[in-house]
Amino acid sequence: MKKSLWLSSMIGSALFLAACGGGGNEDGNAGDGDNADASGGEAEETAVVGDDIEGATELSFWTFAETHSEFFEDAAERWNEENEDNPIQLTAEVYPFDQMHNNLLLALQSGSDAPDLVDIEIARFPNFLVGDIQLEPLNDLIEDELDQFITERLDIYAQDGNYYGAPTHLGATVVYYNMEIMDEAGVDIDDIHTWDDYVEAGEQVVEATGVPMTTVSANWYGLWPFVAQQGSDFFNDDHELTLANDTNVETLQFMSDLVNEYEIAQITPGDENHSEEYYGFMNSGGAASTVMPLFFMSNFLAEMPDLEGKMEIRPLPVFDEDDARTVGMGGTGTAVTSQSENVDLAKEFLYFAKMSEEGNINLWTQLGFDPPRWDVWDTEEIQADSEFYEYFNDDIFDLLLDIRDEVEGVNITQHTPDVLDEINTNIMFNVIREQSQTPEEALEQAEESIRPRMDQ
Repeated sequence: MKKSLWLSSMIGSALFLAACGGGGNEDGNAGDGDNADASGGEAEETAVVGDDIEGATELSFWTFAETHSEFFEDAAERWNEENEDNPIQLTAEVYPFDQMHNNLLLALQSGSDAPDLVDIEIARFPNFLVGDIQLEPLNDLIEDELDQFITERLDIYAQDGNYYGAPTHLGATVVYYNMEIMDEAGVDIDDIHTWDDYVEAGEQVVEATGVPMTTVSANWYGLWPFVAQQGSDFFNDDHELTLANDTNVETLQFMSDLVNEYEIAQITPGDENHSEEYYGFMNSGGAASTVMPLFFMSNFLAEMPDLEGKMEIRPLPVFDEDDARTVGMGGTGTAVTSQSENVDLAKEFLYFAKMSEEGNINLWTQLGFDPPRWDVWDTEEIQADSEFYEYFNDDIFDLLLDIRDEVEGVNITQHTPDVLDEINTNIMFNVIREQSQTPEEALEQAEESIRPRMDQ
C-alpha cells in the first residue's frame, strides 16, 4: 500500500475507547519543543526520569493515560536501580487520546519524530499493522515464555506470527453480582452456569425485589462479549465481515429478549457503563448484576463506594457447554517503533516494565489490572491483601486460574471501528430500544453499509 493511502486509511478510521485506556527525533532526544510542534501539539504532561544520571541512554514514551505514564516512570526508576551499568533517561509524555494517535501516524508517515515506545489503543492497533509495518516484533522477548501468557491477549497485537504490542491487562469479562440483592431474592449465584440459568435467576430477582437483574448497554459492550464467548465475531480470522452470521443474530435476539421478552433487564442508564448516570444508578442498588471486564473493578472503587463488600465476581454463564467462560476485552498495547535508535534497549525495557513476571505483578499492584501472564496469579504479591479484595471477593485470581483455558479473544481489523459505530449508532437502538428491526435486518443492513468502506 502506498504510504499516502496508508496514512489516509489510518487517520480516516473511526475509534472507540476501551476502558481502561516524548517523541523521539533522529538523535534519540525526546520532549523538546521543536519535536512537539512537528508532531502536532504540545504534550499535556511531561515527566523525565534519569536526567540526573550521566551517560544514560535517552528513551521516549508516548501515552494517552496519566496512570500509564506513572507506571513507566516507576519502571524506569527500578530499571536504573537494577541496571547501573546501562541506565536510561525516560521522557514520558501524555497527550489527548486522538491527538496522540494522530501524532504517531504523522511521525511514522514522515519518517521522523516518532517515540521509542508508545501506547496504542486496541481499536487503533490494526491500522499500524498494514503496509510497511513500522513497529518492532517482540517475539524474541517472550518466545520462551509464551506458555505463561494468555496468548489470546497477545494475538490482538499480532500479525503474521509476530507480536507487536505488550498488553496492559487481560481484560477478562465477568459477571459482577450484588449479593445484597441476590440474597434477598434467594438466588445462589454458584448455581448460575448457563444463560438460561441466568434468565431464571433474573426472573426470581425481579419477582422478589422489583430490581432488574442487569442492564444492557446501548453500545457494543451489550453484544460483543456475548458473541465472542461463543467463538464468533464481527470478522473471521481472514478479516472477512461476519457481522450478520447466525450466531450473532441469535445473540442479539437474546440481548433484546432480556429487555423486551423476559423483562429482567433495562437499557443501561446513560446508555453505557462508563457514565455518571450508570454509576449513580448502580451505586444505589439499581441492578442485581452487570457484565464487564475485570478492569471495571477500578470504576466500582472510584464511582460506586456504597457497594463495597456487596459485590462478588463469577465467570460468564454460557449458551452452550463449548463456550468460553470469559472474553478478553478492551486494552492498550505498548509498542517499540522502528524509528528508535535504541531498539534493543527499548525492547528490553518494555519487557522489564510490562512483560516480565515483576512487570505483570505491578500491573495489578499499581494499576489494578488483571495481568496477561497467568503464572503470576498465585504469587504472594498478587494474593496479598488489597482494596480490591476488600471491595469484592478475595478469590478473584483463583477464579481466573480455574478458567484460564477458557479465554476467548476478539478479532480486531482496521474496519472494526466501522462495525462498532454501526452497533452504537443503529443496531442496538433499532433492535432493543425501538424494536423497529429484527436482529437479522439490523445486522444485514449494517453489513451493507460497511462493505463499501472495506472495498475502498
